[in-house]
Amino acid sequence: MFVPNAYGLALFLMILSMVCWGSWANTQKLCKNWRFELYYWDYIWGILLATVLVGFTFGRTNPASPDSFMANLSAADGYHLLMAALGGVVFNIGNILLVAAIAMAGMAVAFPIGIGLALVIGSVLNYILAPAGNPVLLFGGIFLVCVAIFLDARAYRKISADMKVSTKGIALSLLSGVGIGLCYPFVVKGMTGANHLGPYTVAYAFAIGALICTVPLNYFMMRRPVSGAPVSMTDYFRGTKSLHFWGVMGGAIWVIGTISNFVASYVKMVGPATSYSLGQGATMVSAVWGVFVWREFAQADRSAKRLLALMFFFFIAGLISVALAPIVKF
Repeated sequence: MFVPNAYGLALFLMILSMVCWGSWANTQKLCKNWRFELYYWDYIWGILLATVLVGFTFGRTNPASPDSFMANLSAADGYHLLMAALGGVVFNIGNILLVAAIAMAGMAVAFPIGIGLALVIGSVLNYILAPAGNPVLLFGGIFLVCVAIFLDARAYRKISADMKVSTKGIALSLLSGVGIGLCYPFVVKGMTGANHLGPYTVAYAFAIGALICTVPLNYFMMRRPVSGAPVSMTDYFRGTKSLHFWGVMGGAIWVIGTISNFVASYVKMVGPATSYSLGQGATMVSAVWGVFVWREFAQADRSAKRLLALMFFFFIAGLISVALAPIVKF
């Protein structure tokens, strides 16, 4: 399997994960008038298909190696498979809530709040499980990101015309952050210890867990939606090829980012805390999309735009601090 042997390449993978995690939701925005519950069926199939494809390519560079995708999957024990699958279940609960929050509050709000909170929770837990990197730079960077989250929430409050929708969108973002933040420690457990999973096989078990969770949870949300009228599977099959295509692409883009992050975290000098923290710079990437492409703050006044400028400054400063954590020693 492919694993980077230098920090520069691992850093590239972490940046790639950040870009992919912050960009997949554009496919949801492209599915105009398509309910997020219907979008999510294609999204989860995209996750599974892309995980298998990457596993049989980058995860199988040397089929005779015991670390190869199929060999590692066969050698892994039930405990490690269960941990990875549980990570997928926990992630999926948070991610469905995040997709709902995007539909209600927009990318420039849902991502900084939801993924920013996930960054804080996941990074702390990951560092406790597998400490690596300079803790001052790592947690200092996380603190700066927290400031950015606060500024983004303030900016959104200034442009919100419907306080009821605003409150629900922010609440869903916060709940999604808790779920997504709690999933990565399960991944860490799946990739450590005897008979552990490699990054490609842990991604596959993770995807299976997410798929199993999606069936009852997404169906429940279709029947008891957080916003709008209930929808059915009949509505799903009425969707156009374009709508289904963008849903699958959204899942595939997310998987490329996720496997890149898992592979980078597998490098000893990086570790899961740094890899996860830098990957969750997706909050800044998504805010860039929301602000400059989707024009979600086009009607904002000067004070809101100043808050957004400060948000980007603190995000960038925080990400630089996290990126330096594995290589700077005090």
